[in-house]
Amino acid sequence: MVIKPKIRGFICTNAHPVGCAAHVNEQIEYVKSQTQADNKPKNVLVIGASTGYGLASRITAAFGNGAKTLGIFFEKPPTEKKTASAGWYNTAAFQQAADEAGLWSKNINGDAFSHELKAKAIDVIKQDLGKIDLVIYSLASPRRTDPDTGEVYSSTLKPIGESITTKNLNTSKRVIEQASVEAATEEEIQGTIDVMGGADWELWIKALSDADVLANDFTTVTYTYIGKKLTWPLYGHATIGRAKQDLDRAAQAINDKSAALNGKAYVASLNAVVTQASSAIPIMPLYISSMFKVMKADGTYEGCIEQIQGLFKESLYSGSPRFDADGHISQNYKELEDSVQERVQEIWDNVDSDTIDELTDYVSYHNEFLRLFGFGIDSVDYDADVSPLAEINHMID
Repeated sequence: MVIKPKIRGFICTNAHPVGCAAHVNEQIEYVKSQTQADNKPKNVLVIGASTGYGLASRITAAFGNGAKTLGIFFEKPPTEKKTASAGWYNTAAFQQAADEAGLWSKNINGDAFSHELKAKAIDVIKQDLGKIDLVIYSLASPRRTDPDTGEVYSSTLKPIGESITTKNLNTSKRVIEQASVEAATEEEIQGTIDVMGGADWELWIKALSDADVLANDFTTVTYTYIGKKLTWPLYGHATIGRAKQDLDRAAQAINDKSAALNGKAYVASLNAVVTQASSAIPIMPLYISSMFKVMKADGTYEGCIEQIQGLFKESLYSGSPRFDADGHISQNYKELEDSVQERVQEIWDNVDSDTIDELTDYVSYHNEFLRLFGFGIDSVDYDADVSPLAEINHMID
């Protein structure tokens, strides 16, 4: 079939297998071109391994550091008439490249929140890896089922305390408009914490520890976005931000419980990047488009793969991690520089529907969105007839 992007609002409902593979291979080549830290992980578990920062973490671990990787994800396989999700195609391409490079890697597709999937991962680790020395937790989901009670928690994207009205770039209509979002209830705040906070991260580390598959001196890291004044109303100081604060609580709990192994749990603060999730958050499309305009002109913008390559080399395995005032590994320090934020604020204050292309770099934003699903890549012929079918090698049933 000929596969063209099907976009509704901030959602793309299909993906291109060849384009996704090209995008993955671009990231692999970038990592292979970079120098690495002397210390390196050997056996890596990546929870949320198929897209975004999780995929970049798996690529960096494997192709930059030569590590064996076990990837956990929840993706939709293809049929003869429908494409797979982008994460499925990403993982198929990653696995093919790993096989060609002689790198050990295996994959599990399923509900990472469940006890059953954790047990399945532990069986693979015991059989093939022995001990894990790095656990990446990069899971993103709008809902989570409590593995003990069966209760389903849902997350929301709302401010806390009072409703807000803010400037927003409507990507469907390509106009600047006002967006109003009502304040979250206490139940919605707690639901967001239950989905996006640190509870499941803790459960994973506990399960791995109880099974005795964590190495001495193991490291585990999860990712957050802090941002500054512009994004705080619907991010840092909102329901998502409250959930992200819970990651700090979880990191301390993991550190306390892992003292006998000298385990280290970190929360790493990373750049704002284009994802399907961030596209759904009022503020973020306009903020990221404005930030692109500033940082790409400066030559300082880093996407997922550049951020994670830097995280491994400069912090996780450097012996001297860079921390912010709140104890997070600070990898997004370039984005948060005052000079950058001041210029982004100036764009924000002045842009309107007529000046989107002049003042922001919305074109780059839109292109990055398309690339998430394997579209908009110069080397790919999108008029070619391609099969939507793709197998992921070394999938654990």
